[in-house]
Amino acid sequence: MNIDTRIKFRHLLCFLEVARQGSLAKASGKLAISQPALSKTLKELETLLSASLFVRSKSGAALTEAGVAFMRYAGPSVQALREGVNSLRAGEHEPVAVRLGVLSTVESVLVPEVIRRLHARHPALVISVVTGPSAYLLSQLRLAELDLVVGRMTDSPQIYGLSFEHLYSESMTLVVRADHPLLKGEGARLEEFPLVLPLAGTTIRKFADSLFVQHGIAPPRQRLETLSLTLSRRYVQCSDAVWIAPLDAVRQDLADGQLTELELGIREPGGSVGLCSNPALPLSIAAQWCVETLREVGTAYREGEHP
Repeated sequence: MNIDTRIKFRHLLCFLEVARQGSLAKASGKLAISQPALSKTLKELETLLSASLFVRSKSGAALTEAGVAFMRYAGPSVQALREGVNSLRAGEHEPVAVRLGVLSTVESVLVPEVIRRLHARHPALVISVVTGPSAYLLSQLRLAELDLVVGRMTDSPQIYGLSFEHLYSESMTLVVRADHPLLKGEGARLEEFPLVLPLAGTTIRKFADSLFVQHGIAPPRQRLETLSLTLSRRYVQCSDAVWIAPLDAVRQDLADGQLTELELGIREPGGSVGLCSNPALPLSIAAQWCVETLREVGTAYREGEHP
């Protein structure tokens, strides 16, 4: 079906602002037009689409199922047009930007590979990366301070109301330095050595605890709890500590022989690594590029073709 040429840019702007504000009164203030004019514009759009986009009540305006479906396409279309105009302003191709929240589970291999591919394809792309616990990053996503969050986060309460897309599953593993006493078969027990594991209350910590439960191992009294991969890696390399790490974080260390995986017979089956977005906000064109590349690399992970 051809696009109805009677649908104007103003129709889309009014629709998106009401969806964003949840209120005609608030949206009219943001758009600097009268509420009757806004209401008329929405009615025109609904007539052209032959669909009701909002349920209006005393408390505001809520998207209908048709409205939610339309927003998935209207938002990115408007954002792409805005960025296209900005990129040609003054005859110059201005850079576009994407803001990523990155959990520690994916900052070693997955995200660098995604960034490498994005920069190879888009010369004028600025990528801002913020790291931290899932609760903080998801709160920033909800406030529109971030465009996407990448990592393990499905068990975080803050994910409620946000959209999560699974990319691949990743297990946890136990690693030590290459000449660790546990590798020499001299009767040493894992409980005798300091343990490095994620912070309590984080999604990844639940998988780390699950690994210990599966093996019937009591956590050592000496523990370093951190989400810093740099600190964890360096501490394990210069001590007898044992690190419960996401496999992606230590994959290169294992390949280089800098760390060695402890063979315990079974491995924690893995949590869901994916990308999270805010359905109430349209994705920028740069964020869409990022989503496409994350899916591409995620497919390679699922098929065993790790970067």
